[in-house]
Amino acid sequence: MTSADDGGQVYLERIRARLQAGDLPGYAAQEVMGHELRQEYSAAPPTARAASVLALIYPVRDIHHLLFIQRTSPPGDRHGGQISFPGGSADPGDKSAAETALREAEEEVGIDPKRVELLGELTPLYIPVSNFLVNPFVGYLPERPAFTLQISEVARVLELPLAGFFGEGVVTRRDKKLYNGLLLRDVPHWLVSGEAIWGATAMMVGELVAIGR
Repeated sequence: MTSADDGGQVYLERIRARLQAGDLPGYAAQEVMGHELRQEYSAAPPTARAASVLALIYPVRDIHHLLFIQRTSPPGDRHGGQISFPGGSADPGDKSAAETALREAEEEVGIDPKRVELLGELTPLYIPVSNFLVNPFVGYLPERPAFTLQISEVARVLELPLAGFFGEGVVTRRDKKLYNGLLLRDVPHWLVSGEAIWGATAMMVGELVAIGR
């Protein structure tokens, strides 16, 4: 491991240890990156649909990165164009929430599920706009994957340095226009390597960063 990644390696090991111990800060760490309008939606209703995502960490030229995707923008898609972790809704054949996350990552970006070391699960997060209860899993690959994009759903992949989320000044607030034209004021964003991440994904990253500090 090169000295350029001494921060990323440390954060990875802290994340691994906290997940293995089941030591999670929970929604308190997630809500820091949530807009004030969603504060009343911390609990999922009985009608919520199950979904899973995979926060995948792996080295790129000896520097640990975190994988995101930018979704395509079909007309009327509430999450169109957003940056997220690979993932999606549970299928009847999935044996577990973890299997959903791995299957979706394989379908969307070609990640081989047999190569992924699952480090553990973050706190499930309810997304009111689509009525999904999302189970976020953290995985590790010892090498950079070869991506095969599902072009109907994935516009591009984003590989962002893990250590970048632990620096100073990486959290900013911006106004955000939603798919329905509604303008949200003062929305928390992560700003890493020129990419802005907000919404439910930003909230999941918030808990990931909290356990890596």
